[in-house]
Amino acid sequence: MSDEPNLLGAFLRARRELVTPEAAGVPVLGVRRTPGLRREEVAMLAGISADYYLRLERGRDRSPSAQVLESLARVLLLDEDTTAYLLGLATGKPRRRPRPRKEVVPPSTVKFVAMLTLPAFVEGRYLDVLAANPLATALSPRLVVGGNRLRDVFLDPAEQAMFPDFEAAAAGLVAGFRQAVGTATDDPRCIELVGEMSLASPLFRRLWARHDVRHRAGAVVPFSHPQVGELRLNREKLLISGTDGIMLVVYHPDPGTPDADKLALLGAASAGVSAGGRQAVRKLAQ
Repeated sequence: MSDEPNLLGAFLRARRELVTPEAAGVPVLGVRRTPGLRREEVAMLAGISADYYLRLERGRDRSPSAQVLESLARVLLLDEDTTAYLLGLATGKPRRRPRPRKEVVPPSTVKFVAMLTLPAFVEGRYLDVLAANPLATALSPRLVVGGNRLRDVFLDPAEQAMFPDFEAAAAGLVAGFRQAVGTATDDPRCIELVGEMSLASPLFRRLWARHDVRHRAGAVVPFSHPQVGELRLNREKLLISGTDGIMLVVYHPDPGTPDADKLALLGAASAGVSAGGRQAVRKLAQ
């Protein structure tokens, strides 16, 4: 048996426990002690033997065919991102290349972030903040070089208060983090960070155990800002070329909206344009 962690088995078990019999169309008879689906139910619905499925979960067979994995994805109700992640867990798929110990942002990207008139920061594959401009820090004081989005969102009450639906934001962050690290969950930095967060945050521990996967992508993000109140911004996440998973994150409002006005006031206040600008920001919060 391979000495490598049984990532495929852990994933199948976690996702199996999240699918209710009702969602899978399995009749419920009597008392069920197993959360989600039983192994034999997954096997039956996927069209494979129960013994073969057991071997997959226990790591005795780590090279299932794409057809088997896609059948399991259908039974486990996986979306496109999570199915792609499952396919990548099978032995024989190339693992991601070894990661450098230190993530370096190209100097041109640092200059670009500094000159942007929108909130922008650079996020590493472990969700470290590697660069940020003043307007990003005005949006959230935690968006500074040396910060980490997992630590800030899960451990800082002020950051949590920024998100009207905090648990949904936290779930998306964890799913994006799992996608970013891919199969390299045995990387020392990943082990250290996941261990730290699992001890410090029961919510992180629960979300990490779900094995949700989501590409770090654009979205509309609602904020509850302590200075300007409710704010909805578009978020773009763009891979920086020549790097291994380092992303440029930019927030921008829809033009001509109150959100654009509020962001402009935040920018004015952060730049110290005038006492009047700072007073206008305070009035918005009242």
